[in-house]
Amino acid sequence: MPTKTTTLLATMAAAASLSSATVAQSADAIPAAQSVRNVVLVHGAFADGSGWRGVYDLLTQRGYRVTIVQNPLTSLADDVAATKRALSRQDGPAILVGHSWGGTVITEAGVDPKVAGLVYVSALSPDAGETTAQQYEGFVTPPEFVLESHDDGFGFVKPENFKSGFAADATDADAAFMRDSQVPIAMSVFGTKLTQAAWRAKPSWAVIATDDKAFDQRMLHHMAKRIGATVIEVPASHAVFMTQPKLVADVIDQAAQSASAAVR
Repeated sequence: MPTKTTTLLATMAAAASLSSATVAQSADAIPAAQSVRNVVLVHGAFADGSGWRGVYDLLTQRGYRVTIVQNPLTSLADDVAATKRALSRQDGPAILVGHSWGGTVITEAGVDPKVAGLVYVSALSPDAGETTAQQYEGFVTPPEFVLESHDDGFGFVKPENFKSGFAADATDADAAFMRDSQVPIAMSVFGTKLTQAAWRAKPSWAVIATDDKAFDQRMLHHMAKRIGATVIEVPASHAVFMTQPKLVADVIDQAAQSASAAVR
């Protein structure tokens, strides 16, 4: 499946350089005839749903109904169940969005018939029968990203590495808050095999943060190419879902418009 690659700059200067027509279209309220009007946001490891606030605000201002999943991060099955619970509450087709580990979750949960498209935000995308850990094989995680595993099997980002490894483009205050409010993940989840791969049947988009220190850049591009995603690159850290909300919201909006056009 061919991969379409689009490079967008997420700084204010780059946003200003986009054509006025494109900016106007992405900022306008969604048309009354647009069928995909729901968005479900799934956070990744070491964070919770509050990081989506900027994206939520921008999408709701445009008229989208946005639901934020709070993953327990205790198992793949538990996170998928939380996502399916959110999907069951949608009143129509939805764009399902996942950040980081949330990409694994939406890959498994996204086969739900209400899902019209998938958006991977610096996210993982295993195939059915694969584990998340297998996605790292042959790639090298940057040295800035360091995890600490506790005796109970849960892991955190090492506090002194949090800003450089997870949120380098966040303010010191925001990075400190994220560091100190980390949600640990059961490390066993990375060894759980998926039974579904929603990207095989659903259109996909991939936001790739070019300054992401949680993943090897080659790994992000390899995964996006394999799933046939439309790729949008942005200079940002792994916390791109929080630090570049307009870029992420614009991609979700584009995905919803495209999915709506496909069902007409």
